[in-house]
Amino acid sequence: MTQALPFRARPAAVGRDPALLAGGVLAGPLFAGSVLAQGFTQDGFDFRRHPASVLSNGDLGWVQIATFLASGLLVLGAAAALGRRDLGARWLPRLLALYGTGLVLAGIFRADPADGFPTGTPSGPGQVSWHGGLHFLAAAIGFVALIVAAVAAARRGARRGERGWAAYSLASGVCFGAAWVAMIARPGPLTMVGFGLAVAVGWAWVTATLWRVEHRRNV
Repeated sequence: MTQALPFRARPAAVGRDPALLAGGVLAGPLFAGSVLAQGFTQDGFDFRRHPASVLSNGDLGWVQIATFLASGLLVLGAAAALGRRDLGARWLPRLLALYGTGLVLAGIFRADPADGFPTGTPSGPGQVSWHGGLHFLAAAIGFVALIVAAVAAARRGARRGERGWAAYSLASGVCFGAAWVAMIARPGPLTMVGFGLAVAVGWAWVTATLWRVEHRRNV
């Protein structure tokens, strides 16, 4: 009888892992910095009325599209490295990969103009095109994956006695999920700004998770 050999990652792939993890750490600051820079400089954009996705429209829409694609690819690379670095984390790399995939798809399928942005767009939500519908679907997939990843990390941290990390992960997932539901249920300036802050909280958790792995600590 033959005995199955355990899978071993190729040395070249393992050698790239520090760079991939570092890229994942930078994905959140890249996304947040890009959105803030665009939001405060583009005419007609208002954080109280518009989600970051509508920045994909207009003459400078390519900037937000590139932001989605770059941050998503960075998360995908980091998720692959995480799977090789921490063999005990079975679902976390997959969930982060799903989050990264959602970001990439959100860049491929552009959100529709809405509520006065870009300048000249009629007020109100406007009609949803096929690519706008796929954008919302991609975002929903990514959001759910991020929430579940944070909760899963909290559960694992609790089992390992890492109470601080478990509490932080759970709070991040709950904050993101609650803000998302609130924005859908009662759209308005308060919930829109709250969701924007929750996105920053979610990205901060991703950054912290990958930072721990990059510095040779289990997640």
